[in-house]
Amino acid sequence: MTTRIPTSTSVSESAVIAAPLAQVWHMIKLQDFHKFWSKLSKSNYVKGASPETDVVQWTFKDGTVLDVKQEEHSTIDHFITYSVIASTPALTYTSVLSTVRCYPITSGGSEGSTFVQWTANFSSDADAGVIEDARFKRKEALADLAHVVVGGGAAAKK
Repeated sequence: MTTRIPTSTSVSESAVIAAPLAQVWHMIKLQDFHKFWSKLSKSNYVKGASPETDVVQWTFKDGTVLDVKQEEHSTIDHFITYSVIASTPALTYTSVLSTVRCYPITSGGSEGSTFVQWTANFSSDADAGVIEDARFKRKEALADLAHVVVGGGAAAKK
């Protein structure tokens, strides 16, 4: 019998991006993540998935395909929440709910920049490997976002 190592099932990564909120927020659309996240080869709407919700398919360069459903979106509070509803290959856990949230930095040395936080809450069957992979991917994606927004270039080809 294998014993699982107890682990937190949440991830929170953040970054300060040296660009105004409007410039960063413009990139935070599920269908546009491929424009900054270097691990994605494409992201596009899944037509006919549901008349009431937005579903976007993310295709990663390693061949993984995720269908992500927009659960909540606020242009007032600058956040987007999404869940993964399908995956090829299949996920090793039941569910995950993620949020990307942007805050303007209004004072101090980073005034005029944007604080971006990307969180995830996984079902209790996610193991330590899943959590660490999510942490790494979010850190990398936030660095890619900063590179694209601040540098004005396309996502780095990795």
